[in-house]
Formats: sequence, structure tokens, C-alpha cells
Amino acid sequence: MSAFLERAVSRCRHTGIMTSHPYLASPAPRAFAHRGWHSGEFHGLENTLAALTEAARRGFEYLEIDVRVSSDGVVVVHHDATLDRVSNMQGHIGDLPWSALAEARVDGREPLSRLSDVLEALPDTKFNIDVKCDAAVKPFVDLIQRTATFDRVAMAAFSTRRLNLMRRLFGASGGVVPIAAMTPAAVMTLWSSSRVGALGSQGVLPKAILRRVAWGGMAQVPKAYAGRTLVDPKFIRAVHALGAEVHVWVVDSEAEMHELLSLGVDGLVTDQPETLQRVLSERNDS
Repeated sequence: MSAFLERAVSRCRHTGIMTSHPYLASPAPRAFAHRGWHSGEFHGLENTLAALTEAARRGFEYLEIDVRVSSDGVVVVHHDATLDRVSNMQGHIGDLPWSALAEARVDGREPLSRLSDVLEALPDTKFNIDVKCDAAVKPFVDLIQRTATFDRVAMAAFSTRRLNLMRRLFGASGGVVPIAAMTPAAVMTLWSSSRVGALGSQGVLPKAILRRVAWGGMAQVPKAYAGRTLVDPKFIRAVHALGAEVHVWVVDSEAEMHELLSLGVDGLVTDQPETLQRVLSERNDS
């Protein structure tokens, strides 16, 4: 077992899984507001401080956000490589200094935010942070180290190189930041291994390798990938056997939320946070 899992993973009664990292200290299932609360009057305000604050105000402990870096090294909360789709300005995030980016208005209304400002404004909120480009890795790690917010962030990326670099940088500093989102290769490794009954002994890969795949204590995956349904009882059992939780993204259908929660997943990421709150409330009352 990896050093991280040895010190950060323990079993508990909820579907047999709970890690000891503070990020996962509260009971599952976990509700993640994807890019904040961006419906109703907040429609079009994804990843803005206004949308994130509203989600937190409505009771969301976990928020999923994306970060990039400006030309002068400021970590900016933004999904796309450019400003074009969501703001009243155009241009690549990485080509512009923060002073220029600060003039942009998302949906013509709300400014972009620096990650440092978001962490300061929402001190009781936990963040699932997708680092969208290689250039943002070092500034992101430096910021988390400087603000000592290890306990309330999980790092994500769809690049093996990026994840490995973040893990090395955080490890060198002594900080433990869990990995959330998994690369496609890691997802398929877990899926293929879950098709057999005995992981490791008769599985397609040694169990030690599979544990490294689940290094962060979370397997955040889509329900389906490459024409296959990923999240089924076999997959959930396989991930739980590694001491990790299963979080599914992005789930917006009420019926699908109920289905996945009944299967035993540990968290859902959604663009419809109001729907997810209602589903969880109904299940708690039943």
C-alpha cells in the first residue's frame, strides 16, 4: 500500500469506506456544486465568487472549480483557456496579466476571481480544484502551501503528467493534498480490474498498482466512458476495496441521482445543485 493510503485511509461503516484526511471528514454521500450555483439569477455566472458564495450559503460544503494562470502567475478561477465564451472580453487567460483579467465581467456582470480570494472568502468550504493547464501547476501548489489550505482542497487534472507533478511538489513540502479526478487511463484500469472477482490475485493488475491509482482516496469518474457503463456494483466494490470513495460527475438528472446513490456511490457532482439537495433530503427523510 502507498504511504498516503497507509496514513490516510481507514474503513468505516458507510459503504465500508472513509479516509482520515480532513477533506473527507464529514459523512458521505457528498454533494459537489459544479462551478458553484449558476442557475436562476446566477445563470451564466459559473466559477464566479458570486456563484460559489451562493452555493456555500445554500449549504454546499464541497464546490468544484477550475483554475488557470495569468501571464504574471496569478491563479485564476476559470474553466476555459479563453475569456470568449463566458465574458465580455476575448483573449487567452495565459496571455494576459491579472490587471487585464480583472476588467473582464462574466455574463457582463461579475468579475473573475483569484483563487486566493475565493479561499479567503469561503474559509469553511472545501474545494475540488481542476488544474486546467501545466503552467498553473507550480503557482497553484505554491498558493496552497502559502495559505496552508491543505485540509480543504483536493487536486484534479485529466493529465497524468500534471497530477504526478502536483503530487511530487506537495510531497516535497510535507503537505498531503488528495487527488480527486482520475485520468482516462486510470479510470479504465480500475474498470477493467473490477470485471474480475479477486483483485490482484486473479485480476488484470497487481493490487499494489491499483492502490496507486486510487492514491487520493477518491475515484471521481463519469457514469459512462468510451461506450461502457463504468459505475456499477462491481466498479463500486473494486474502488471501495482500495479504500477509496466513488464520486460521479456530472449528474443532473433526478432519476440518475437516485439510481447512483442506491448503488452506493459516495458523492455526486452536479450542475443542478437544487435538484441534488432535494434528492438527498428526500432520501434522508425516507
